[in-house]
Amino acid sequence: MPFTFQKLAIDGLMEIQPKVFGDDRGYFLETWSARDFAEAGINASFVQDNQSKSVKGVLRGLHFQKTFVQGKLVRAMEGEVFDVAVDLRSGSPTYGKWAGVVLKASEHNQFYVPPGFAHGFLVLSETAVFAYKCTDFYHPEDEGGLRWNDPSVGIRWPEIGMAPKLSAKDEALPLFDPKEHCLG
Repeated sequence: MPFTFQKLAIDGLMEIQPKVFGDDRGYFLETWSARDFAEAGINASFVQDNQSKSVKGVLRGLHFQKTFVQGKLVRAMEGEVFDVAVDLRSGSPTYGKWAGVVLKASEHNQFYVPPGFAHGFLVLSETAVFAYKCTDFYHPEDEGGLRWNDPSVGIRWPEIGMAPKLSAKDEALPLFDPKEHCLG
């Protein structure tokens, strides 16, 4: 199998390491295989690909869709990011808990976030190009979010020597509320 799948402490979250075939000419790798991912328990059907470029210190998130919940397969195509998922699945034993992975373009690792999670990332390198496949289309009217530094969630963001750079929208996101932030 051209992938190694590492389950994280929260059920459904996985870090994926593709097998890289390289020589003095460059490299080749698979980033997605429906067959191999299904064998690992990821039965996702992706409908939209997104990409962003950000500078060091940019923090995007924590975002989710309320009704049209999205699963995501994310990776850094350039640079490094600290990627985070917060469990918002109704009835989950890890509801309100988070897990994070450092994604490095140089390592080609990926992070699978199933539907039912808030998601965000912090850019650790001078720049980063971030790509993600989504299991549902983006619906701006259905968007929700959590504040990145909510003390009840307690995400331990890496120290980068500067304050995070947030959009005005992300700065105004609400604190975690179990009555409001429950998906599925």
